[in-house]
Amino acid sequence: MKKMCSMMLAAIVAAGMLFAMGGQAEQGNGKPKHLTMYVGYVEEYGMKVAAEFEKATGIHVDFVRMSAGEALGRIRAEKANPKASVWYGGSADSFITAKGEGLLEAYVSPSAAKIAPNFKDAEGYWTGLTVGYLGFICDKRWFEDHPGVAYPESWDDLLKPEFKGQIIVSNPGSASTGYLLLSTMVQMRGEKEGIQYMKALNGQVKQYTKSGEAPSRSAALGECAVGITFLHNGIRLMKQGYTNIHLSVPKDGTSYEVGSVAMIKGAPEAEAAKIFIDWCMTPACLEIGQKYTDSYHFLTNPDAHTPDEAVALKDTKLIKYDFIWSGQNKNRLLEAWNNAIKSK
Repeated sequence: MKKMCSMMLAAIVAAGMLFAMGGQAEQGNGKPKHLTMYVGYVEEYGMKVAAEFEKATGIHVDFVRMSAGEALGRIRAEKANPKASVWYGGSADSFITAKGEGLLEAYVSPSAAKIAPNFKDAEGYWTGLTVGYLGFICDKRWFEDHPGVAYPESWDDLLKPEFKGQIIVSNPGSASTGYLLLSTMVQMRGEKEGIQYMKALNGQVKQYTKSGEAPSRSAALGECAVGITFLHNGIRLMKQGYTNIHLSVPKDGTSYEVGSVAMIKGAPEAEAAKIFIDWCMTPACLEIGQKYTDSYHFLTNPDAHTPDEAVALKDTKLIKYDFIWSGQNKNRLLEAWNNAIKSK
């Protein structure tokens, strides 16, 4: 069944058809019947959330899994005629950018009352659900084959000659994970030095992936020595049996994502969207990841049980990351990064 769903979604995306039936969902007895979403979480998580939501409400969910950069681009392109009603998953930076461009609809959910102010938009344009720390997913086997090389423990360690061509990271233009790295370096080092760092790192990178989660799997499969992504992606793969994974945290400090949810401006299924947003902030939804899909984020709702595996990372040194500044300057920083890596 899972394979069939994945094939169906892939076929729809390939054909450029975004579930055209979505806008006809609210009919019959007046209760919503259908919801279409763009999902930034891993596909397995999205599928389980969709299934549990339908079980709880009777509303059927169709979704397309895409990175935050792709979702933002799709929502921009569909601004005049939205095809989806909810954007679920992806770091707050991208949601802040979308808010600034008039792409989101304000909705203050009663379920958001317990969520701390720093994890949500004051006007209800987006609300944070999960938190993940940025770090290094390493392939133990590569380091065993190179006994003189230590695991990276700082951002500057990644620039060592021995890691040239051994690093995989997501593209800042397509994935919120990659953009989080770019914004983090700028916020830690200042704009000039941060862009210079990203240019130097570019010389070390073997591949930029479209998805923010992909570098962790590349490290697990031995395709690189180091994947830069969220540490919970590595924990998930360890739980799935990849014993070759080593997690490394930058001792000089790192940043974090706030995986968020929002209603898209002009949502064709607005009532269903509100019901989903209310539900997805509850412990029942937030705990789905750890129970069923090996997802180990910190959770923003204090009533939800944060996975023990995430708690083990609670002492990670975090910078004071400015999401508002990051979201407002996203397009400009992406242009600066593009120009830097193209120049010799």
